[in-house]
Amino acid sequence: MRIDVLTLFPEMFEPIKESIIGRAIEKNIIDINLINIRDFSKDKHKKVDDTPYGGGAGMVIRPDVVYNAYKSIETTNSKAIYLTPQGKTLNQEKVKELSKEEHLILICGHYEGIDQRAIDEINPEEISIGDYILTGGELPAMVLIDSVSRHVEGVLNSDSIKEESFTNNLLEYPQYTRPEIFLNKKVPEVLTSRKSQKD
Repeated sequence: MRIDVLTLFPEMFEPIKESIIGRAIEKNIIDINLINIRDFSKDKHKKVDDTPYGGGAGMVIRPDVVYNAYKSIETTNSKAIYLTPQGKTLNQEKVKELSKEEHLILICGHYEGIDQRAIDEINPEEISIGDYILTGGELPAMVLIDSVSRHVEGVLNSDSIKEESFTNNLLEYPQYTRPEIFLNKKVPEVLTSRKSQKD
């Protein structure tokens, strides 16, 4: 799977390349590319935002820089996603659905958002990670990348996915490991009565 992220702050995404996703990148199962929206500004100072028409606090990201950044990576099999509080809340079914895509383009807003004309032209699916406000779309994009990547074939073994939280609308049961007694609390007997595969 190829994931392109349009962002003003590509350096924020370095932690996402660790652990399980890092190994998937090394194995060429997932390809994550960070596209700096600022690179598409024609302003000599690389300015990407301006004051909103009609007044109001904050700044709005210009439509031309976002649209040009998007067009530079769009392919025939691209699925664009705009991370925004106005979007439909991300859930496990959507995660599984997105994991079957070949190419995701994630658009991260910032400031007061992106000029609506760019959004209308690109026509992305709008996704939220919850009913609260963040400073930008970068953290939601990382949440989406992490959750979707787990379901891309080859990233995890199939047994890990089958029994994890929210599978079949159930939460995962409590987990235990050694030592058998910790702070005078024992591992439930039902688990210790069965012969461990590691013993």
